[in-house]
Amino acid sequence: MTMRELFEPGVSRRTFIKGIVATGVTASSMTYMFRSRGAAGAQASPGTVSRLITVSVNGQQRRVDVLPQETLAMTLRYKLGLTGTRLGCDRAECGACTVLIDGVPHYACSILTHQVRRREVTTVEGLAGSNGELHPVQQAVVDEMGFQCAFCSSGFIMAMTGMLRVNPNPTREQAARLLSGNICRCGDYTKILNSAMRAAEYTQSQV
Repeated sequence: MTMRELFEPGVSRRTFIKGIVATGVTASSMTYMFRSRGAAGAQASPGTVSRLITVSVNGQQRRVDVLPQETLAMTLRYKLGLTGTRLGCDRAECGACTVLIDGVPHYACSILTHQVRRREVTTVEGLAGSNGELHPVQQAVVDEMGFQCAFCSSGFIMAMTGMLRVNPNPTREQAARLLSGNICRCGDYTKILNSAMRAAEYTQSQV
């Protein structure tokens, strides 16, 4: 899709964003091609950031072209196709973009992709086992029907997973406090906490 087509009436927000990202990737790829031809062996200027980097996501090494100011959420969704990482507020307030970085929950909208090099990123797509078996937190959410519209679900699931690594047997009050960095715009917190407590039971049964 050309830049002119992106601005035509009727183009969806998702198509527009994916088109803009793809256009940037194409342009940067041409830059690398001409740089390699015209400046073979030349080193990057001091202080510059390499754009073609490798990130470890869900146990796989992924090579990706990243802008210096690009957030991890944008890279995961629009360049690696991991759309389970949702963009809600885009300002570290709602928690919909929560992922695990070295096992600790982080807002992917507020950390640059360049900052996660040599670190392990886990998204909701990486929780299930290789045989397709759901992670205990995912299974608990299914069993308790934990969400209404489910836009916030992946962020909550990742936050619950991080919580149970630190406190595998929280009280309901502790779970509410530990998950307070995530917002459910449907207000379905009772089911969410039911899911968290069920997930704790499933986790304990696996120990």
